[in-house]
Amino acid sequence: MTPFITALLLFGLGLGTTLTFASSHWLLAWMGLEINTLAIIPLMAQHHHPRAIEATTKYFLTQATAAATLLFASITNAWITGQWNIQLMTHPLPTTMIMLALSLKIGLAPLHTWLPEVLQGLDLTTGLILSTWQKLAPFALLLQIPLSDQTILILLALTSTLVGGWGGLNQTQLRKILAYSSIAHLGWMMLIIQFTPSLALLALLMYLIMTSSAFLLLKLNNTTNINTLATSWAKAPLITMTTPMILLSLGGLPPFTGFMPKWLILQELTKQNLALTATLAALTALLSLYFYLRLSYAMALTLSPNTLAGTTPWRLPFTTLPAPFFRHLISHPPPPPRPHNHRPSNLM
Repeated sequence: MTPFITALLLFGLGLGTTLTFASSHWLLAWMGLEINTLAIIPLMAQHHHPRAIEATTKYFLTQATAAATLLFASITNAWITGQWNIQLMTHPLPTTMIMLALSLKIGLAPLHTWLPEVLQGLDLTTGLILSTWQKLAPFALLLQIPLSDQTILILLALTSTLVGGWGGLNQTQLRKILAYSSIAHLGWMMLIIQFTPSLALLALLMYLIMTSSAFLLLKLNNTTNINTLATSWAKAPLITMTTPMILLSLGGLPPFTGFMPKWLILQELTKQNLALTATLAALTALLSLYFYLRLSYAMALTLSPNTLAGTTPWRLPFTTLPAPFFRHLISHPPPPPRPHNHRPSNLM
């Protein structure tokens, strides 16, 4: 793909998200989401591999279903209430349909089954865009929808935290682990989005920073499964030392940064008389913490075996070329010195 086409598609991504951010009309918001989807599909299919094409097809069908549901729900809302404004949703039927459509778009459980499979078929750069940038536009719409009853949203959020922690336990592929991590973090954001939107934005910001760091570290090490994490010491020792901090911060272990939004969310849920919900969310966070500890152990505390399938990627490859003078000496060695005929001196 040429740089011009790549820049055009990235501009389309930015345009679609900005259009959704700036819209107060459901048709304009739907148009922004569609531009966003159509811009990322060529980026997902740029590697002509059957796995990438399969992931792109799954993503397109899922997003098309969510967009059709969103458009149908917004038309139903306009038919019932006579207005298209996002912040004036009053009828519970189109509001619930729109919330389910947006949950399908971002991969909230139990509408999450497409996300691990799609992310597994992509390269790490496109996976980073899918895990971070593509969440912004639906999240902005979820922030604006007023809900009279938060029960369904809390059930979706708790299901996401449970599925995100449980689904990543037996995974060996790093992209699937990060997909389940995304599902769990989205569940934490949905828990608090109707009570304290600013806290949900803080959790989203922390998620974006930590997930971007994790994807960029995996791209730097060129690793896609747990077994190859053991060779990280030979590639970049200093970065390998700091990577467990990012992973444990994703898990929410104190005193790292990722602990702060989870602690504040639990505190706010307790203030809203949702102590049982806060307890269940805290217990599901322990499931996510397990596979982050597993990744940290495999990366920082495990030496690679001696029988690797490929060559060891040393961090200091020998690429020094000899100087022209020495190259000339190697190609044209000097002649050997001639023997000198020394006569013995007369000592008599």
